Amino acid sequence: MKALTVLMFAFMTFFTVGCKPDDPMTPVTQIAQLAFAQHAAYKEPALSHRRFKHHDIVPLLKELQQDTLFDVQVVGKSVEQRDIYLVKVGTGKTKVMLWSQMHGDEPTATMALFDLFNFLQQADQLDPLRQQLLQELTLYVVPMLNPDGAALYQRRNALEIDLNRDALRLESPEARLLKSLRDSIAPDFGFNLHDQSRYYAAGFTSKPATISFLAPAFDHAQTVDSVRERAMQMIVGLNESLQQFIPGQVAKFSDEHEPRAFGDNIQKWGTSLILIESGGYKNDPEKQVIRRLNFAAMLSAFYLIATQGYTPYKRADYYEIPENQRILYDLVIRNARYQHKGQDTLVDIGIVHEEIEAPAVPQQFYRRSSVQEIGDLLGFYGYEELNAEGLLFVPGKTYERPLQGIKDLTPAFVRNLLEAGYTTVQLDSLPDTLNPWELPLNVTTLQSKVNHALKLDSGANFVLQETDGTVRYVVVNGFLYDLKGEQPILFHGVVL
Repeated sequence: MKALTVLMFAFMTFFTVGCKPDDPMTPVTQIAQLAFAQHAAYKEPALSHRRFKHHDIVPLLKELQQDTLFDVQVVGKSVEQRDIYLVKVGTGKTKVMLWSQMHGDEPTATMALFDLFNFLQQADQLDPLRQQLLQELTLYVVPMLNPDGAALYQRRNALEIDLNRDALRLESPEARLLKSLRDSIAPDFGFNLHDQSRYYAAGFTSKPATISFLAPAFDHAQTVDSVRERAMQMIVGLNESLQQFIPGQVAKFSDEHEPRAFGDNIQKWGTSLILIESGGYKNDPEKQVIRRLNFAAMLSAFYLIATQGYTPYKRADYYEIPENQRILYDLVIRNARYQHKGQDTLVDIGIVHEEIEAPAVPQQFYRRSSVQEIGDLLGFYGYEELNAEGLLFVPGKTYERPLQGIKDLTPAFVRNLLEAGYTTVQLDSLPDTLNPWELPLNVTTLQSKVNHALKLDSGANFVLQETDGTVRYVVVNGFLYDLKGEQPILFHGVVL
């Protein structure tokens, strides 16, 4: 009866926000739609960048302690003695445990968890769903398992141990804590929340694997018992709920067994374990769209568990979800001519953008690009692609006359340099607050040795010329500029 009440409420709400009556909506897709549509009302404003630290979430957790709905406890310490918190909420008989930032540089789900806490505190038109979840489930949440790794924005903990390869030896205090929580709580369902590389695609397609799932195998034979099958059924339902937002952008990991991993072992220990990985989404550098998808996925998952709505889903459909394939680049240039060492070669070029922390700007980063593949990139794709057929690849030039400062880089001067094939200028000294990502040119000191020849693992700085020598495109630090395009080239907010 409770499930029916929520379902009827969902239908009524959807008609008021624009859902067509003849849409083939299932209960879980309706819940996901509601969560996705109203996420802004619950989004935690204190977490707007991925590089937040432990000290940023502690005030939020202490504030949560003041609400009697939640039980917030310090349950352990990290290697460097940072507090690790457990948040308990709900009174239901079905226990669900979630943990995020086992890897310190994987924070997307952590943001969504704080959005979830905000959702559970509020009273609004979603009260029927909210109350059902709180009555049917008890949630146990570790928002940040590896605070030391988060402090450095690195995968491993302060002992340089990968916590997700420490499920058996339990050498790290964070790993011992997770194991003890799993054993004492004995959750029916577990959610292992991660981020993955943005260079994974959903199968052999050009679409990024924005969200990936896995029901980890607990042995090398990839045996499926009732515990693992529940996780598979849950994933099929979650895939259904997310396809309406990111069609073709949901994937799953290989089912290959990793005997040292927590997911594989927790599945073995009797908890139905769902791994959720937040990957890439175009033009979402801070993963705020993916955060919203995590929030929708969590509420969908809780609804499926509370109503046992996962039971109709078939194990066979789990295997139909395409596997992750690492076949993406940030930029792919195709079919450029390259004249080098007496050869006239047709090349494709795959470029990636590595994130580098910007020490002068807290919680910010810039991107340093590199060429990761040269040759035939058939079967590989870019978030951005250019067919350079008929164009000649030419390495970028360094302007011969050193400049005194950034003030010399006027918009007109920069435009002239780009059109002349220059990608780099030298300054007498670099400002401390310089963010290289903001500049349409590379800026170096006089002492720097610059070589923009096309090489693997080297910088991506070159131009693409037409047959008459006119520069049509410029690639500076891996970013593509069309000198004849409709989109303006911006330099500190000024159009070049």
